[in-house]
Amino acid sequence: MSKPRVLVLSGYDAASHKRWREQLAALLPEFHWHGLALPPRFFRWRIRGNPLSWLNEPLLQEHWDLIIATSMVDLATLRGLHPRLASTPCLLYMHENQFAFPVSSGQNRSADPQMVNLYSALSADCVVFNSGWNRDSFLDGVDTFVQKLPDRVPEGLIETLRGKSRVIPVPIEDRLFADDRGVNWARPHLLWNHRWEYDKGPDRLLKLLQVLDRRSIPFRLSVVGESFRKHPPAFGQIREAFGDRIEQWGFLESRGDYDRLLSMADMVVSTALHDFQGLSMLEAMASGCVPLAPDRLAYPEYVPDICRYQSHEQAADAEAEAAANCLEQLIRCQPKACRPDAWRASVLAVQYRSLFDDLIHAGKSDLTFSSGL
Repeated sequence: MSKPRVLVLSGYDAASHKRWREQLAALLPEFHWHGLALPPRFFRWRIRGNPLSWLNEPLLQEHWDLIIATSMVDLATLRGLHPRLASTPCLLYMHENQFAFPVSSGQNRSADPQMVNLYSALSADCVVFNSGWNRDSFLDGVDTFVQKLPDRVPEGLIETLRGKSRVIPVPIEDRLFADDRGVNWARPHLLWNHRWEYDKGPDRLLKLLQVLDRRSIPFRLSVVGESFRKHPPAFGQIREAFGDRIEQWGFLESRGDYDRLLSMADMVVSTALHDFQGLSMLEAMASGCVPLAPDRLAYPEYVPDICRYQSHEQAADAEAEAAANCLEQLIRCQPKACRPDAWRASVLAVQYRSLFDDLIHAGKSDLTFSSGL
């Protein structure tokens, strides 16, 4: 019996998107995988133009048992331009949603990316989100958006979308899950491992470190993650003020070196204002780090209550004090690491497999019924 044929469409193939689709193929070899991916640049063109970029793509003329598209794909337009896809089961995977995505300084928010997300979700047979917060912020965003439209908005739109929505996170590789290991509570090694951009809150990290310094709380520090030619000035201030406590600074090219850092750090810290799932936090937690994160976004889904500090999105100084209070409480209580076992690849593979099988089976049943067989 031949393997079911699955085509993955990645409209803006950022590193995390690429890793996820390659991970699925490795986890589920019982499917025959193919992929189309567009480079992660020219965002506005990518999210509106991917149907044109793929207009003459031969793979879209072939038979597929299942189409999996990422949230940057204009799935509704693709299914309209390629009639064969109209009868093929389609799953939309939402790594992020444009209703909750931050707008960079100097940018104007456009409704186009939001409409692509909305039409794609309506066109898909199933919409899968990487976190409950991602799903809820999408549905809330759609609800707010359509209330601003002048007329002729269909009733039951949110209920329709909610009914076809599921949450299955991006998996964390089993190899990262470590046995219980000790934590240096006397002088904890703090790891901040996020993209070097404003929405990850580097200015809030600086304020937290300043509070810890003022309170004479000893710590060591590693600041790593993907950086760009231009990045927030807080990074330079952190390096200048706390250089004598820095263990690792900057992007680690080697995955092996990064994994070793995860196993050496004591605590993983987030100061993020936006994070749709939090892969860097989950990876560090799997490796044995105790988390310290704000009580917002997806973090309540996997970070224990004792490890979450009070969120003050509009008051960074107050949030730094809350984070320092939480850290001091952790030093006193000395909790064990809390591994996110439900996010293991071997666990989530079962959920992905079951969903894919259901969609493929439903597609074959619909085809049989429509053919009168």
